[in-house]
Amino acid sequence: MPNIHINMLAVLIAVVANFILGFLWYTPLFGKAWAKEMGINTDQKPPASALAKGMIFMVIGNFLMAYVFAHNMAVWNPLTWGQPASTMSTTGTAGSAAFFTWLGFYFPGELGRVAWEQKSWKLFFINSGYHFLMLLVAAMILAHMY
Repeated sequence: MPNIHINMLAVLIAVVANFILGFLWYTPLFGKAWAKEMGINTDQKPPASALAKGMIFMVIGNFLMAYVFAHNMAVWNPLTWGQPASTMSTTGTAGSAAFFTWLGFYFPGELGRVAWEQKSWKLFFINSGYHFLMLLVAAMILAHMY
């Protein structure tokens, strides 16, 4: 029987770190390009209620992602199953978890947006890059605080 342990402090730190990453990614780094690709008029400031709703939903989404990701990482940890520890480094484990989760669950969705929703490749790279870094940040925090 597995002994799944989730460090809630690590989950909460991952949520905060990814909230900051999302702010940086979609504001100063790629905000204008992202808005243009999404067809958002940057001359008009959205109402405060829309911004608050977006931030609340982002925190909820970051929490769900970090919590489920922590669970998935724990399940793949041999220690969870009473087996000897993996010889892979903690950083290697986190990198693998982030890459394969991104490749299997985020990358295909972004490809679908290009194929079916006629979104641009530029938007694909902006969003896919964010999703990969988001997972990598969370995985590093979760793995190092396990």
